[in-house]
Amino acid sequence: MSIFRSLKYRNFKLFFYGQSISLIGTWMQKTAVAWLVYRLTGSALLLGLVGFVSLIPSLVLSPYAGSLIDRHNRYRILLVTQIVSMLQAGALAALIFFQYYNIPMIIFLSLIQGIINAFDVTCRQSLMIEMVDDKDDLPNAIALNSTMANLARIVGPAIAGILLSTFGEDFCFVGNFISYVPVLACLLLMKLDIVVIQKPQKSIWVELEEGFKYVSGDKELSSMIIMIGISSLFVIPFNTLMPIFAKDVFAGTARTFSWFESAAGLGSVIGAMYLANLKSARPLMKITIIASAIFGLSLLLLAFADRLPIALLFMTFSGIGMMAQTSAINTYIQTHSSPAMRGRAISYYVMAYQGMIPIGSLLIGWTAQGFGPRMAVCIAGAIGLVATGLFMLYRNKVSHSKGFVFE
Repeated sequence: MSIFRSLKYRNFKLFFYGQSISLIGTWMQKTAVAWLVYRLTGSALLLGLVGFVSLIPSLVLSPYAGSLIDRHNRYRILLVTQIVSMLQAGALAALIFFQYYNIPMIIFLSLIQGIINAFDVTCRQSLMIEMVDDKDDLPNAIALNSTMANLARIVGPAIAGILLSTFGEDFCFVGNFISYVPVLACLLLMKLDIVVIQKPQKSIWVELEEGFKYVSGDKELSSMIIMIGISSLFVIPFNTLMPIFAKDVFAGTARTFSWFESAAGLGSVIGAMYLANLKSARPLMKITIIASAIFGLSLLLLAFADRLPIALLFMTFSGIGMMAQTSAINTYIQTHSSPAMRGRAISYYVMAYQGMIPIGSLLIGWTAQGFGPRMAVCIAGAIGLVATGLFMLYRNKVSHSKGFVFE
């Protein structure tokens, strides 16, 4: 089938299967951490703080990571980040297994994972093009990678919900530690023809400056990065409040929380499967606008949903909008940036995407503390719709200035 065409490449297939298992473990742990912190503290602010420390390193380190990755063997860097991630997961699993419920230590280990991810995510994204022989299949590979990530977002929380309510949090953390074994095995089986990179004459700081000038000087790339930055700061962090929606708004349990995560994951898979069927990158701008509008509107409706099934339906639509928006922007940047600048261009995407979410997590935590979770999600949806309108007006203005009508 054409939708799975990039799986014909051996390296991408190994990467795809290994990451699938690892990401299920990651979502099991993420669900368990959020539930554990809120169960122990009952604090929306601490819930936001955990999200903050796990992603804030991407804001600070991603541009440096992009320059470093452009200078070195990306495959070896990816191996190192996966090994260190496994060690971090093992430390967290040991902490919970021996029931040492130390919130500062959990926050510290979340920060360590965030530092690792600043390099790991940028490396994985920039290495994607090396796994696909025919570059026309790159958008399909990116979309399938997103599909895999979001299937894990369905399966991981669903498994976590069962384990949390039946066996306890420690099973989720140990499961995540074990899930790194297959991804490391698959990485070692890959045979990538990585071009040997000569030691560059310029310092890494000069290359950082060049990367910024390249991205800021390209109106298409910079507008897409600004759009994902606004979404990550004000809209995407609504997820931080889902334990509160599950436990307090709808008087549910850990399993109810897993339903919210799985509903968003189901929507994300639908969005990713649609993008995987695209034959070209031409409609990515248009998809970004439509997806952003769906995302903002679904959050407005979610904020006022009074029954759980209705809330889960709108949560699914939020997943469709969020997935299509982030994946379309990611694919656009990878297919429109020059090879020499790809790592740095992707690093600015990672900085705007993952780096802004932690600040947004704190903001929405404060908003929920002061005005309630429903109003906080409502505000997030409204900002998403306003940002979509402004982005559409800007894109039309840029397109007209170039002498053609933006579609």
